[in-house]
Amino acid sequence: MSNHRREEQPPRARRFRGHGPMSGRTIEKAKDPRSALRRLLMYLNPYKVHLCMVVVLVVTSTLLSLVGPYLIGISIDQFIATGDVEGLLRIALFMLGTYLARAITSMGSGWIMVTVAQRALKTIRRELFEHIQTLSLSFFDKRPTGDLMSRLTNDIDAINQSLTQNVTQLIANLLTSIGVLLMMVRLNIWLTLGSLLVFPIMVGITAYVAKRTRSGFRNLQMNMGRLNANMEENLSGERVVMAFQQQKAVLKSFDKINYTVRDNGIQAMTYALLIMPLMGILSNLNIAVVAGLGGWLILNGLASVGMIATFISYSRLFAQPLRQIANLYNNIQSALAGSERIFEIIDTQPELQDYPEAVPLEKLEGDVIFSQVHFNYVPKIPVLKDVSFHANPGQTIALVGPTGAGKTTIVNVLTRFYDIQKGTITIDGHDIRTVQKDTLRRQLGIVLQDVFLFSGTVLENIRYGRLDATDEECIEAAKLANADNFVTRLPQGYKTLLSERGSNLSQGQRQLLSIARAIVADPSILILDEATSSVDTRTEIRIQEALLRLMKDRTSFVIAHRLSTIRNADLLLVVNDGCIIERGTHEQLLAQKGFYYNLYMSQFKGTNLH
Repeated sequence: MSNHRREEQPPRARRFRGHGPMSGRTIEKAKDPRSALRRLLMYLNPYKVHLCMVVVLVVTSTLLSLVGPYLIGISIDQFIATGDVEGLLRIALFMLGTYLARAITSMGSGWIMVTVAQRALKTIRRELFEHIQTLSLSFFDKRPTGDLMSRLTNDIDAINQSLTQNVTQLIANLLTSIGVLLMMVRLNIWLTLGSLLVFPIMVGITAYVAKRTRSGFRNLQMNMGRLNANMEENLSGERVVMAFQQQKAVLKSFDKINYTVRDNGIQAMTYALLIMPLMGILSNLNIAVVAGLGGWLILNGLASVGMIATFISYSRLFAQPLRQIANLYNNIQSALAGSERIFEIIDTQPELQDYPEAVPLEKLEGDVIFSQVHFNYVPKIPVLKDVSFHANPGQTIALVGPTGAGKTTIVNVLTRFYDIQKGTITIDGHDIRTVQKDTLRRQLGIVLQDVFLFSGTVLENIRYGRLDATDEECIEAAKLANADNFVTRLPQGYKTLLSERGSNLSQGQRQLLSIARAIVADPSILILDEATSSVDTRTEIRIQEALLRLMKDRTSFVIAHRLSTIRNADLLLVVNDGCIIERGTHEQLLAQKGFYYNLYMSQFKGTNLH
């Protein structure tokens, strides 16, 4: 058979086309922004002392900002009107010192807040990534990688913007508004009331904008996740795209999502961009009101020119925080939407969890029993049906059958990547659901058809099987895996850096390194899933030699479409439509002249291999 595709994998999120699982989904506004805010603030709890320092510096900076306009009024009434040049120079120097002190305290509060925010974000980022490592494979089956990347990057960045910039600005603006209001009341109550005429309008506009931007920002960030997923998948599969000349189809798929992101961005940002000009108009209206009322008060001897100048400065200062608060509110909405998306992942519980009384699994002999196992990825669509067999320690069990029959699913439930719905799977008498899954998987070695190598040196990739392995152990494993010959010919030998996924090596070389990695792991049970299906005959011989060394004295499960590679297995299980329909040795199954016989003959018709 020439078809070596990955078989009966669980249904994954469709990411290639724009009409994936998220398409057409109604994305609501932040469900509980207060809860998201409370959880976000919890990450700042360890830095209470730093935050107190920020508040002190912000309060100082705000008070200093209020002094300037007050001094302007004094300089007009007491020094400019009287021609006191020396007094004017003194107050000018004092004003300069005030503004310098304000700048220093402002920079100090900003620096401390940035430090606190980055430490908090490091904690959030690590907690999110650490939690993702605990989630079951079924979670990743339904989540595009790009969407998860978006939560780790775009959503974290939205929180970063709010914590590093918006928090201090929000505090400063609120304090400035309160301080300005108190100063205006102290100077003249009538001018204060005049300044407050447009205040209800400003508050109304802010509330109107906030109501409509929250869902817009959540839409934008969700669809940015879709866009990242699309880019990640197509960039990873660029060779396939080029091989099948599908650049136009890929671009069309990208454009569809990109246009959605564009529309979401326009919708989310339109109100945010309009609010500043609207607030500017209202601010100028406020100044006009103050100037008109102030002029009338001066004509009637109820106010001085200096007081009006001070009031105009305060009016502008009063309106500016309101404009900024409205703008900051939009950014905070974006941060809260991002927080909810992050907490959604953190709150996701793994489908597979150890029972409280689960025990660690010691060194295994490799006695594996499947007893009436039933399993499905999707409810009511069975993949395994009443599967039963017994693998004795040290035996090689071959799983054969057509694509999609259930072979890979058998090893998926053996490794407890998924839990079965009915039946039992025991290893050395232990039901695998009653043992700690980490100690189970630590004793399982897996060599897949699609080898994944990480960016790093050859030595680091071999050591991935067991991180405490020495260099000598890794090199010895490479020799046993027949990988030493080609590794020593690489530019830096075992210290040669591999590109992403090991793309600077051939398929056969990557496979040999994966075998070396499994040798270093020293597993009790070995799983080989199509380990030789994508290599040439000469490389296959080298891989087979390495695998025979690896399989020695270990219980091994071998999935192979090339039936020539499993003729010497101790037990062949013929799987079709989720059931084991035949079992026996190669010779026994050929003698039965049943399903296996036909499958074998279809591959080797006209040869003498059988």
